[in-house]
Amino acid sequence: MSDHRIERDSMGELEVPKEALYGAQTQRAVNNFPVSGQPMPPAFIHAIARIKLAAARVNRELGLLDDARSREVVAAAEKILAGHLDDQFPVDVFQTGSGTSSNMNVNEVIARQASSDGVEVGANDHVNMGQSSNDVIPTAIHVSAALAVSGQLRPALEHLRETIDARAAELDDVVKTGRTHLMDAMPLRMSQELGGWSSQVGQAIERLDSALVRLCRLAQGGTAVGTGINAHPEFAERMARDLSAQTGLSFSPNDSFFASLGAQDAAVELSGQLRGLACVVMKIANDLRWMNSGPLAGLGEIELEALQPGSSIMPGKVNPVIPESAAQAAAQVIGLDTAVTVAGQSGNFQLNVMLPLIANNLLTSITLMTNTSRLLADRAIATFKVRHDNLEGPLARNPILVTALNSVIGYDAAAAIAKQAYKAGRPIIEVAEEQTDLSREELERLLDPAELTRGGIPE
Repeated sequence: MSDHRIERDSMGELEVPKEALYGAQTQRAVNNFPVSGQPMPPAFIHAIARIKLAAARVNRELGLLDDARSREVVAAAEKILAGHLDDQFPVDVFQTGSGTSSNMNVNEVIARQASSDGVEVGANDHVNMGQSSNDVIPTAIHVSAALAVSGQLRPALEHLRETIDARAAELDDVVKTGRTHLMDAMPLRMSQELGGWSSQVGQAIERLDSALVRLCRLAQGGTAVGTGINAHPEFAERMARDLSAQTGLSFSPNDSFFASLGAQDAAVELSGQLRGLACVVMKIANDLRWMNSGPLAGLGEIELEALQPGSSIMPGKVNPVIPESAAQAAAQVIGLDTAVTVAGQSGNFQLNVMLPLIANNLLTSITLMTNTSRLLADRAIATFKVRHDNLEGPLARNPILVTALNSVIGYDAAAAIAKQAYKAGRPIIEVAEEQTDLSREELERLLDPAELTRGGIPE
């Protein structure tokens, strides 16, 4: 017995795996695009299924699709949303630029699944009613990315920020040497250093929230070129309402379907905000790596949790694996954004033709930043230990503390004291006591590292 069956489309007959729920158009795409072996992300496929589910209900409400077919399409789409049919979507990311192959893949799977109970459902005539790949795929990009940001990335970032804030509060009395240009600078509290990270994360959340406003404006209803041909005049508004009810997000039709089909500006904006977030993650990861460096020949300010052996040849070596992983993920997101930028300017007239790439890269970046944020929070920031001895010694000998004397003895005199203290390896307070008429008590007050972290002009 053959393990294939014959399917037909407008181009003729084609062999399809016997057990596959998809049909000829999907198989043609599988044959045509053996590029990466990487199918479209399930979240993207599920977003298309949401669109099909909404369309079946809306077309029924508008009297365009009968109750039986609508009911079966909804049931089949719900199976996709539940993840039961994820193996039925094999089309490669690097496919036709409109994403038509993925749209038809979902149409065919739903049609075959919906027809199995004795109701004949057509992939084009019924599942795709009132739609085009040209508005379905841009809509699916927006819906899938908006759901991933609001439901996954944003909570992960809130968790990261809360973890940073908790450690900052715990370490508020820890004073350390600040560094600019990787060189010793004025002191600060560890809570202030971590507070900078917290602010970065918080502002990244604000930028993502702003991008979501544009991302929730949908292409659905524009159909082939933006005119809405073959779609009911109320289709776009009703689709946005149904998708909003499904997801809890506030979707609406875009004010120009021509913009939604011909360009991917909102997706490019979101990708740019993800790149900005990657820079935040890289900053935090690199700070953690430097602070943890050593344990003897580096800064050794903190000790990260030991998670795995660090070397196949050097026994006892432990490396900062979570920050290293985070830095790599951040680098990947920056690279993916470059590809999205190129794809975003690849609109010609009424259609952008790099939509699958945009969808894949956005969802990949969101996943990378979601998982990395939680790992940084739980396996690095929440668990590191402060090495107080390594903080206190350098702080006491830091010649840059003399900056606090600028307003009292002048910059040049302070610079001379700093140079002599550094050359002799002596505490700055001892040299200052010898070279000024300030008392030891006055110098202790002026050069108190903890007081210097409060800012202002020493009096």
